[in-house]
Amino acid sequence: MAAETERTMTSIEDQPLTEELLERLLASSSPDQYLSQEEPGDCDLSEMLLTLAREKGISRTEAIRATGLSAPYGYQIFAGTRHPNRDAAIMMAFGLRCNLIECQRLLKAAGVSELWVKRRRDAIIIFCVDHGYTRERCDDELFRLGEETLLKVDAGE
Repeated sequence: MAAETERTMTSIEDQPLTEELLERLLASSSPDQYLSQEEPGDCDLSEMLLTLAREKGISRTEAIRATGLSAPYGYQIFAGTRHPNRDAAIMMAFGLRCNLIECQRLLKAAGVSELWVKRRRDAIIIFCVDHGYTRERCDDELFRLGEETLLKVDAGE
């Protein structure tokens, strides 16, 4: 329980990257040695969203409004009662003003593929996240460059 509280208290940004954990695991003499030093566990999307909102001083209402998603759907994602598709998860990252590392971790926690620079649409989104664009401005860039926008007519679901 103390380890769980400690992990929750640690900033998302301060948590080691998957690549760093993999290096530690492979450098260990046994799985037991690694597990005695690390506390791997599933990353709960709802917990991550709440932690990011708290760290950034953003209310759930403010974050959801910035996503463009319907309020009920956004609150259900925050509560963990609905699972977002990839675009909705990206929109949540914009709503929470995530940097690129936080965005990628949020996508992993949502169980969807991370942004990949070799995909044209993803490259545009990566640029927008890295430059602190809003979801609206990212959609403008996607539209301008002939790619599908994040917010669609059915974005309420």
